[in-house]
Amino acid sequence: MDRSALYAVLDGYLAALAQRDAAAVRWADGALTSENNVMLAIGDGLWGTIEDIGSYALRFADPATNQVGYFGTVHEPIEESAFTLRLKLDDSGAVVEAEACVVRQSDSGIKFENPAYWTKPILEANATAPVDRAEMIRLSNGYFDTLQLNDGTIHTRFHPDCQRVENGVQTTNNPDFGKIVPVSALGCEEQFRMGNYRYDDELRARRFPLVDEERGLVLAFGFIDHSGRLDTYQLTDGRTVKSPVRRPHSFYISELFKIDHGMICQIEANFITVPYRMPCPWDALA
Repeated sequence: MDRSALYAVLDGYLAALAQRDAAAVRWADGALTSENNVMLAIGDGLWGTIEDIGSYALRFADPATNQVGYFGTVHEPIEESAFTLRLKLDDSGAVVEAEACVVRQSDSGIKFENPAYWTKPILEANATAPVDRAEMIRLSNGYFDTLQLNDGTIHTRFHPDCQRVENGVQTTNNPDFGKIVPVSALGCEEQFRMGNYRYDDELRARRFPLVDEERGLVLAFGFIDHSGRLDTYQLTDGRTVKSPVRRPHSFYISELFKIDHGMICQIEANFITVPYRMPCPWDALA
């Protein structure tokens, strides 16, 4: 399917979701759906509680695998939540897989205060110097290698102006958020060269199911596991700091990487806390 056809199915799916009408979606026989890393029956979860879809809308597509992705927000009782959606279609346009991440901060033990959701032109534009699909995945996986047991070693390439937004908050070059999380005042590569994320024990169950080669976007999923055993550790500048995670804990993450000129230029991530070492149901179905 081409990009316009994939977007048409996505738009129809979102319209059905906003109306709480799962029957309006054309599902393939045996279609699978998950929400926040749990397999659900079609029409369960967000389908029963959504009030509206927010105005932020980032669409991207992978015609080679009949997949389409979306970063936006959804309104439910209590709050607006960051929202990631991945759809896989068969050749007729029926939905085979639907994977969603809904960041309900009122349910989370780690909250990102004052989230905002805005269009980022760099994510909407085509890559100006694209690299091939395998290299895009390698650079994205290198980001996870850099984050895992982060000791200052860089396993990918960052553009000097790289920015990262997590759960609606910019967590790079943001002095205001840096008052809460000091490393957030630094850029992407600077943060990792400090070895700040040493407490991230494992980046597990990594998947890169959707690659938008034209736009230079890679959608990845996985888990960040924290054993909680690390108390203090030394940054590469010699300072000793305390780990912010002191109990077994895991994040389920959906992360979008913009790759251009052979570098990571922008990152957008939505993630939630899940039970420690929670398995991925999609792995069992692969």
